[in-house]
Amino acid sequence: MDASLKKQLQLDAVAIRKGVIEGTFNAKSGHPGGSLSIAEILAYLYRVEMNIDPKNPRMENRDRFVLSKGHAAPALYAALANRGFFPMEDMKTLRKSDSYLQGHPNMNHVPGVDMSTGSLGQGVSAAVGMALASKFSGDAFRVYSVLGDGEIEEGQVWEAAMFAAAKKLDELCIVVDNNNLQIDGTIEEVNSPYPIPEKFAAFGWHVIEIDGNDLDQVAAAFTKAKSVKGQPTAIIAKTIKGKGVSYMENQVGWHGSAPNAEQYAVAMDELNKAQAALEEG
Repeated sequence: MDASLKKQLQLDAVAIRKGVIEGTFNAKSGHPGGSLSIAEILAYLYRVEMNIDPKNPRMENRDRFVLSKGHAAPALYAALANRGFFPMEDMKTLRKSDSYLQGHPNMNHVPGVDMSTGSLGQGVSAAVGMALASKFSGDAFRVYSVLGDGEIEEGQVWEAAMFAAAKKLDELCIVVDNNNLQIDGTIEEVNSPYPIPEKFAAFGWHVIEIDGNDLDQVAAAFTKAKSVKGQPTAIIAKTIKGKGVSYMENQVGWHGSAPNAEQYAVAMDELNKAQAALEEG
């Protein structure tokens, strides 16, 4: 990857993480852990991978993105704000009763959101439908979706996976955010979906395994996915829940807890230092 692009993407990931912390702190609620883990994935999708136009969010031939793990809305909102769909300052209104940035994405109110999500398992089904529409219409837009590893314990996910493979939806690329933690503990403790790559392969998907917090691996995976024909692609991304904020990393308690004022200050200090180091480097 070009050094200047990589630096930009690293800065994007930091900006997304700052937006997540800003939003959940001001809301006094939300889901920071699984939002922080997908910052690199969203940075690459919205800066490089997807055909989008912040000035024309409903552009007909745009690529579509569905956040199937809809509770990670703070990360999606921050990614959209970072690319100019709306002001980053609006992250401070997250979950306020009069805000358009609610706890789960709403396609009717948030510029750049292609599907309202939150009920786990349903988002990826919508993404499959979009990919089928792309194939039927001949518009050739691509469809991307991010799922949680806890989310894939839902049976609906596997019905969607079966259908996508049966219809050879090579327009579809999903990412499983495999941070190994869900609200009640590790995914093995709750209801293990392991081995994840083998399951998607058995359903007829092309499978790529990566470190989802490594931008070079993220870039290589999405580039490969675009070359796959006759199969949907599943990128199984090993990530760190709470990535980028030291006290949140790999801590299950930050699945759905917001930082208090002291914790907010520590998190923003760490992220501001990371940003400064990148800008000076």
